[in-house]
Amino acid sequence: MEHTLPALPYAIDALAPHISKETLEFHHGKHHNAYVVNLNNLIKGTEFEAMSLEDIIRKSSGGVFNNAAQVWNHTFFWHSMKPQGGGEPKGKLAEAINAKWGSFAAFKEAFTKSAVGNFGSGWTWLVKKPDGSVDIVNTSNAGTPLTTADKALLTIDVWEHAYYIDFRNLRPKFVETFLGSLANWDFAEANFA
Repeated sequence: MEHTLPALPYAIDALAPHISKETLEFHHGKHHNAYVVNLNNLIKGTEFEAMSLEDIIRKSSGGVFNNAAQVWNHTFFWHSMKPQGGGEPKGKLAEAINAKWGSFAAFKEAFTKSAVGNFGSGWTWLVKKPDGSVDIVNTSNAGTPLTTADKALLTIDVWEHAYYIDFRNLRPKFVETFLGSLANWDFAEANFA
């Protein structure tokens, strides 16, 4: 099966001024697309050629895994943001966050500390554990909750290319902006349900 670059779930300039059109042209149009092209080239004539993206991720390693997981992670990241995002989750997800951290403010502090402290290139995830509770998980490089028992709810990409055009080396400011103005809590709530 030929994998294709998923379209952004909003216009390429819709996250401005927080994330610029230029960032999305590079991050989505070049970085994300390169993972798709690489994956297609790597799986030609292999056992992975007819598999879904999720199955490839769960059954592969090395370059095939890295490219497949980065296609999935980036697609999930685009959906983890929305124009006029931010705010707070509602319903069952809000209850789970309060049960774990005591308040949404305490969650934001913990998520920020985790994302800012995630060494090198990687991802910081809000996940649902098999017991129904929530937690914050860091993964490195192409790591993804898909290879664990956790269910991804929301993610932030902390590879430098995700924020360097708009925020330079200020990862803390990028994380603050993500939580305050971009996070798509409707998406996270749907994933939690």
